[in-house]
Amino acid sequence: MAVTRLKRKDRYNKTVSRLEVKTLKLATNIELGSRSQQSTKDQLAKNNAVLAKLTASA
Repeated sequence: MAVTRLKRKDRYNKTVSRLEVKTLKLATNIELGSRSQQSTKDQLAKNNAVLAKLTASA
């Protein structure tokens, strides 16, 4: 049986939903007391450390 191609609307929805999930995963805030602790090697943690250093020196 031949594999049918998705119509343009469905292809668009497929990529958009995949990107939405990706951005939602990246945008989740890690709250205090959360089961998932924020990694110290995380880019967000590195950015916060740099910002803290800059504000301390200013």
